[in-house]
Amino acid sequence: MLANVDRISAEGIIVFNNITDLPAVGGPFVSPDYVICIGQRGVMNLLYDGQPDVAKAHTVAAVFPNHELMMVDKTDNYKATLVVVSASVMSEPMLQIINHFRYRYEQQPRVTLNAHDFKIIMHIVEVLYETSVIDIPNRRTIMIRQMDFFLRMLNFYRQKTLNDETTAKSISAQFQAALNEHFREHRSVTYYADLACLSPKYFGTVVHEQTGQTASYWINAKVIAEAKRLLHTLPNLSVKAVADMLGFADQNTFSRFFKKETGLSPSEFRLSN
Repeated sequence: MLANVDRISAEGIIVFNNITDLPAVGGPFVSPDYVICIGQRGVMNLLYDGQPDVAKAHTVAAVFPNHELMMVDKTDNYKATLVVVSASVMSEPMLQIINHFRYRYEQQPRVTLNAHDFKIIMHIVEVLYETSVIDIPNRRTIMIRQMDFFLRMLNFYRQKTLNDETTAKSISAQFQAALNEHFREHRSVTYYADLACLSPKYFGTVVHEQTGQTASYWINAKVIAEAKRLLHTLPNLSVKAVADMLGFADQNTFSRFFKKETGLSPSEFRLSN
């Protein structure tokens, strides 16, 4: 990019393929232009205005002028595509969409797209690149219109991804609330998935991604925590009564469940405490 300053200024929009480094290695880099970095493979750890960030496969970062980037380290296979828009083109009336979304991207420049959305974005960038290297009338105007479409699609996919993340957090929070209310009667993942109107497989995937543990883990952990509380704080309560309070069919079923999860029988747990 540093070697193409005049070209960027003259052509307005340029696509750089096979980028493996930041322009200023070992120090901060501040671009006077608008840069979209599309990670294709590998990982680069960097600082964005002094805050840790990461560029990797399927990540797209929209960096506005005058923000500081500095590479910390990267894998040897790191590769990205850059779409650079000169400051003069940013002021074009047809590209005011850039500034319209500026407040969103400056606070959170990077988004990770799923494989399908990333593929679409790369197709658009490929068309943009092919347009940039052919000699056609009004090429600059055509590329500005293509850039407008590219940015609208990127924002659409970005918003969808952020909404998906918010939805996933909501599903996880609802599960924890439902678990607190129903764990004595229901220990099936399917029950909680049905409450969320989701398939057990998708429900389990969301919970695991959001919490780092399976839904079954949290159900069992909740039951065991309550069992330990009852056994410890109510020493005169029989093991059978504890089993009944927790919705087990009988004392033996509860005892087997408790020992499998803790390594101790309910009675042994009481003695140890």
